[in-house]
Amino acid sequence: MPFSNATFARSSLLMLIVGAALLLAIVLSSFFLAQATRSYFEQVTKLRAVRSASADLLLLLQSAETGQRGYLLVQNSTFLEPYSKALNGLPAQLEKLERAAGNQTVVPVPMDTIRRLITAKVAEMQSTLDLASKGDVSGAVDIVRNQTGFEMMAQLQSMLSHVMMELDSNLISGIGDLRDAAGSLQWFTIGGGVLIILVVGGAIMVVGQHVRELSAARREVEDLNSSLEERVTERTDDLIQANREIQRYAYIVSHDLRAPLVNIMGFTSELDATLKSVSKYVLADGGAISESDVRDARLAVEEDLPEAIGFIRSSTKKMDGLINAILKISRDGRRELKPERIDLKELLDATAATIYHQVSETDGEVKIAVDAARSLVTDRFSMEQVFGNLFDNAVKYKHPDRPLLLSVKAVPMGRGAMRIEVSDNGRGIAPEDHERVFELFRRSGVQDQQGEGIGLAHVRSLVRNLGGEITVSSTLGGGTTFIIRLPTDLSQYVRSNGS
Repeated sequence: MPFSNATFARSSLLMLIVGAALLLAIVLSSFFLAQATRSYFEQVTKLRAVRSASADLLLLLQSAETGQRGYLLVQNSTFLEPYSKALNGLPAQLEKLERAAGNQTVVPVPMDTIRRLITAKVAEMQSTLDLASKGDVSGAVDIVRNQTGFEMMAQLQSMLSHVMMELDSNLISGIGDLRDAAGSLQWFTIGGGVLIILVVGGAIMVVGQHVRELSAARREVEDLNSSLEERVTERTDDLIQANREIQRYAYIVSHDLRAPLVNIMGFTSELDATLKSVSKYVLADGGAISESDVRDARLAVEEDLPEAIGFIRSSTKKMDGLINAILKISRDGRRELKPERIDLKELLDATAATIYHQVSETDGEVKIAVDAARSLVTDRFSMEQVFGNLFDNAVKYKHPDRPLLLSVKAVPMGRGAMRIEVSDNGRGIAPEDHERVFELFRRSGVQDQQGEGIGLAHVRSLVRNLGGEITVSSTLGGGTTFIIRLPTDLSQYVRSNGS
């Protein structure tokens, strides 16, 4: 269904709203997921700092203990270097662990206990080294064998190991959360991107459809403008032709109506002259009347008066017939057309039935072939009048030496028009009279048939009212073909031509 401007505006606005909503959703979700990722990352970083500090602290303690025991075993001062280095690094490492532990709240770190145990362990190791430096190596060994330092070291290892295990567990969980958040952000971004692509595709389709319809509308307007110019040209030609016909009709009507008037005026003058002869006789009042006056009066009464009255009567009858013919064409031109669907073959068969008796009397034949184009929408009464006149003319002007053969065929002319040919083998019409036979009060050939010369003029008027045209093709003695071109839908023709 074609888009209207309102539909296009609503569709475009809907697409923009959906696209904006999706974009906003992607931005907000990306923001929240990014925040969550950042939070997870910061948490993982803090936990890693605690674990690293714990591991480094444990490593320092183990290094100090290794140096202590190595010195006690071999009394080599070389072992005191890692011991001293480890002891110097312990305070800073404890501060580092305490600072890292304070930055997070996930894994509790017992800093007081660790400080206490480290202090005790350092004191224990230092006491053994002091004894050894004084030469009491056995006393120092006894302190080591007492296992007090071993137990403190075991507690520190257990405590820091437990902290590191919890840290590792939380690190694994945090890294998993970080991975899930990153995956969710990735899929949400991909899904949002796909939806935006779909929305943009839909918007492109809507715009494309609207552009196509605008192009089609523009082409239609161009076609209409082109056809409008053609119709204006056709209308102008029709008006020019109609104006010429009006002028021709005016001349013909004035000429043909004037002839009876001239006759009436002439015989009125003759009546006036005859009246003088009669008056001399009637108004003599018993006076002397000459034989010539009596003869003139008798001649006037017996011959001149009846002749003049007869000519005046025939002239007025002729004028009355001409006026009635003009009124008939005028009435048909003003009659409102009533388009309806008719079966052309049925109409022609019914019209042919009205002349069946005259045709069959002379062994004539009527052939109707319109199966290829039977139906059309037009005015039934006008069509009956058109074919009635043409069929009557075919009978009236049939050739005296051969039976009448009347044929009708109809063929389509494109999508919106029909061509109907009415042919006969009658007397025919001379080429110079082809246009003249359609003029009012004009006839061609031998005038041995009654008529006023209005039949074909009436037919042309009716055909033009139906939006068509009629022409004739004929040779004298070789028959006649009337060609009628009509629109197949009179109602559509009336609408398109503004009639």
